[in-house]
Amino acid sequence: MAMMQEFKEFAMKGNVVDLAVGVIIGGAFGKIVDSLVQDVIMPPIGRIFGGLDFANYYLPLNGQVSTMTLVEAKKAGAVLAYGNFLTILLNFVILAFIIFQMVRLMNKARRREAASPVPTPDAVTSEDIVLLREIRDSLQKNGQNSNDLAK
Repeated sequence: MAMMQEFKEFAMKGNVVDLAVGVIIGGAFGKIVDSLVQDVIMPPIGRIFGGLDFANYYLPLNGQVSTMTLVEAKKAGAVLAYGNFLTILLNFVILAFIIFQMVRLMNKARRREAASPVPTPDAVTSEDIVLLREIRDSLQKNGQNSNDLAK
């Protein structure tokens, strides 16, 4: 039972929860970037290079004819699927660039926040502190008055 309690404390720490949320959002974001690359960017690039599907570019290593699709060529033997690799590489570059831009914006926001003046604790005094100071000053006055009467 102690191990379950320890695991619960570990799992509920802020960093672990933040990491889990980041991984889930990152996975979903990766799918968005993957769709962007495969469905929007790669078709025009494939069209420019003379094919309709850039991911089907490969070099046959087992004597397959190069007119087969990548799936058919893989069934027939080993292939060097450089088109698929380039698609995934472009996917990575776009994702890395977007993450770089996000980190850049966050750093800029942090610098702006650090440059803004933060009020010091002395400048902002709570109502309780003000009331306690008034009581102290009143007691000091009463103490001086009683000393004056004693003389």
